[in-house]
Amino acid sequence: MKISWIKYKNDVDSFKMPEALGFDVYKIEDPETTDEKISELIKKDYRMVVVSDEIASFSEDIIKKYNKDKNISIIIATHRE
Repeated sequence: MKISWIKYKNDVDSFKMPEALGFDVYKIEDPETTDEKISELIKKDYRMVVVSDEIASFSEDIIKKYNKDKNISIIIATHRE
């Protein structure tokens, strides 16, 4: 199973560990493109996408499109302080 992470480009706190280990952590410039990036990753056979809570709020497809899809897992990672 391919896993990816998505975060905002200025977010320096989220997904440090996966990034340090060389996993696929994508930084997006414009939060409004969150749905496009998720769709792109799914087309590339990623079946689990972890999204920072900051970016997740910009996605409509997380609930509308992928909520009931058994083949795709979208996980919203909450920010710790």
